[in-house]
Amino acid sequence: MMENSHENHSFLDFAYQLYRTMKTNEISLVYEGEVTQDITKTFTSLTEKSLAKSEESNAVQRKVFNVMVECLQNISKHADALSEEEDERRGIVMVSKGDDCYNIITGNVIKNGKIPGLKENLEQVNSLDKKGLSDLYKKQMKEGRISDKGGAGLGLIDIAKKTGSELSYQFKKISDEVSFFILTSTIRRNN
Repeated sequence: MMENSHENHSFLDFAYQLYRTMKTNEISLVYEGEVTQDITKTFTSLTEKSLAKSEESNAVQRKVFNVMVECLQNISKHADALSEEEDERRGIVMVSKGDDCYNIITGNVIKNGKIPGLKENLEQVNSLDKKGLSDLYKKQMKEGRISDKGGAGLGLIDIAKKTGSELSYQFKKISDEVSFFILTSTIRRNN
């Protein structure tokens, strides 16, 4: 009984620390789990309601909403399972509001073999200005190869176009097979 009480106390401490961290960083929404069309619809509906309550401009609200949808679709289409035994495309999504921006942070498991190509795509997107992104988007629409997951690499370009900011990313190695890919998209509040 004593051990169970200790575990419960530890979990309550964790829950309180999570709450404090979320308040400190103004994280308004967090989701961890399988990302499906239904989850995407629910999460976007919650975000829309949360933004509607804010005094944010319609342009910023639209950007946050559209970028979040694109990020969720990327997880849904491109996340890999943690192991061969699993089939779920799980991920984490957080929306935080700072003094001058919103951050949409997503994370999902990715096979290590995909990292070099993804890193190359991210670096290319980050190296382009607004016109360069538009040109690349048009080029991909015309001649982009559709991957087996249904994308032509347009998601990252679209996010960069909508945010007007560089995409921040990290890969955290989990095992020899997979890593955790973290993407942060920043939307300025005072454009």
